[in-house]
Amino acid sequence: MKYLKYYLLTFGIIVLDQVVKLLVYFNMDLGHEIPVFGDWFKIHYTVNPGMAFGLEIGSEFGKFALTTFRLIAMVGIGYYLYTLIKKKVPAGLSWCIALILGGAVGNVIDSAFYGVLLDGNVPENVPTPWFHGQVIDMFYIDIWEGKVADWVPLFGGDYLSLWPIFNIADASIFVGVSIILIFQKQFFKEQDSDEVPAETVITQEVESEKI
Repeated sequence: MKYLKYYLLTFGIIVLDQVVKLLVYFNMDLGHEIPVFGDWFKIHYTVNPGMAFGLEIGSEFGKFALTTFRLIAMVGIGYYLYTLIKKKVPAGLSWCIALILGGAVGNVIDSAFYGVLLDGNVPENVPTPWFHGQVIDMFYIDIWEGKVADWVPLFGGDYLSLWPIFNIADASIFVGVSIILIFQKQFFKEQDSDEVPAETVITQEVESEKI
């Protein structure tokens, strides 16, 4: 049971992520937008042939390499979660890794299989639809969008959106990583197993004096 609850969270994230993606795919046209809270939070159906949060990766075989890396990372994260639980690390860290694992698997499913299973969900001119599926994104938080001032380094003069479109898998990974960064001192606090408690030292000294 100590392992099951964490993997159940991972499984729940995967199911929820896939259900929402398929609901969007079968009920919305690509590019269609539904306002939820005014203009700042919308459901916007788009596909992402690259990485998380709308980022893309170039070259013909870039997506194949990315999907392969995701598969390897998914297995590694799953095993890492197992070792963390076995070592009885703080529960918060295990929950965070379970969130990250769920998000990783959710997006791997899109990348590996959506190009084959979902009609039209694959970029043009790819060598194979396998491992070239496009990730479905839908949550759009429109905090700010416009032209960046010319004096800003790197992005000066570009037209940018402050917050990209994302999905539940992306959000799960983001939340898991953010919590780990915030509480890293508590999660990764190491205790020197060779250090003898002060109470033990004092007791031993007292007993030696009695002899």
